[in-house]
Amino acid sequence: MTPVLSTPALLSIAIGAVAVLLFLIIRLRVHAFVALTLVSLATALVAGLPADQVIDVLYEGFGSTLAAVALLVGFGAMLGRLVEHSGGARVLADRMVAVFGEKRAPVALGLASLAMGFPMFLDAGLIVMLPIIFAVARRLDGPVLAYGLPAAAAFSVMHVFVPPHPGPVTATALYGANPGLVLITGLVLAIPVWWVSGVLWSRIAARRHPFGVAADLFATGDDTPVTQPPGFATVLGVLAIPLVLIGMSAALDFAIQAGTVNADDALVAGLQLLGATPVALLISLLVAVYVLGLRRGTPAGELEGLMDSALPAICSVVLITGAGGMFGGVLQATGIGDALSQAMSGLGLPVIVAVYLVAVVLRLAQGSATVALVTASSLMAPTVIAGDYSAMQVTAIVLASAAGSVFASHVNDSGFWLVGRLMGMDVATTLKTWTVQQSLQSVIAFALTVLIYVIF
Repeated sequence: MTPVLSTPALLSIAIGAVAVLLFLIIRLRVHAFVALTLVSLATALVAGLPADQVIDVLYEGFGSTLAAVALLVGFGAMLGRLVEHSGGARVLADRMVAVFGEKRAPVALGLASLAMGFPMFLDAGLIVMLPIIFAVARRLDGPVLAYGLPAAAAFSVMHVFVPPHPGPVTATALYGANPGLVLITGLVLAIPVWWVSGVLWSRIAARRHPFGVAADLFATGDDTPVTQPPGFATVLGVLAIPLVLIGMSAALDFAIQAGTVNADDALVAGLQLLGATPVALLISLLVAVYVLGLRRGTPAGELEGLMDSALPAICSVVLITGAGGMFGGVLQATGIGDALSQAMSGLGLPVIVAVYLVAVVLRLAQGSATVALVTASSLMAPTVIAGDYSAMQVTAIVLASAAGSVFASHVNDSGFWLVGRLMGMDVATTLKTWTVQQSLQSVIAFALTVLIYVIF
């Protein structure tokens, strides 16, 4: 949509919408789902979106977010409930503590999440890891954030900086960067960024907000020991299924991009279908039903009840996440992001700074890190391609755009609601922990990309 208002007016509307939303949720205690819907509707009208298009825009933002989230959270919650009920999460937690020690458990969880984050998106990976995170937190009677933030940060850095995730892959293509260099440099960059913004920050955040695990998606907090828990290898194998399948699909996508695999081949298409995140989680769930349930003598009716009991807890998570996507969709449809990014791109800043700031503005305006990265790359690609930059400098530009796209996750980002609600945080606490983590991740990564750009 072409903006009907000036850039200052659109900026004022965006800031006002966020301020009203926070006031409704934090001060007036309006339910987040209701507040997000109300503010999305009001923002669309005030920004000049035609009345006959408003509902379609709301549906599109809400529906597209639910399409990406609802299946993952639903299957993941069921899988987590089965793993928890069978005693599998406790088995993994005990083994992890035994191998790495109590003090290094958060780092171990983060390292496992870095490995899983290579092919898996943040939402899917976090759902798979949460039963283990909660079990370790219970086992050590520690604050959730000490164990959850390093894992969430690990998935975030991999999703934003490392191919084959869609954002960096698309930015690499648009800027004409070397895919191999982006992959290697992104991996090298991700480790220190995760360590500072994930591990070190989690220690501070956990001291400031030392809440523990109460009733959550996967259990009621009952620590009654299971008489015959499954073996460590069995539980690990069940949880590894989505990792392997999604990793296979990601490798095929990368090979297709490189031109070494034919996307029209029926076998390739079939393997990619198996590796689609919802399908991979469904397969893992079905295996868990048999391996952790039926084979161990749990009646089918009891298993059905267990899986059904996992769903009420996630209804709020799914609806609020969808409404967050709806708010971000409204901000995008009204032209706020485009107007601001066009203004930023004409300021005459050094290219490494310009791509970062354009991505930051887009991230703040519409929420999605992937959309911010892809859009910023599309806007800045002609400038970068026309310039005389070395291969490493172009790689640094790709990663600087990625760094900008993750800055300050807030109420228009569906990931903000997903992470906050899954870890049991209210809005204020999520702003003080997750939003700060994302900002640290962005700024630290940008500083490192500038260093690469200057040296090479």
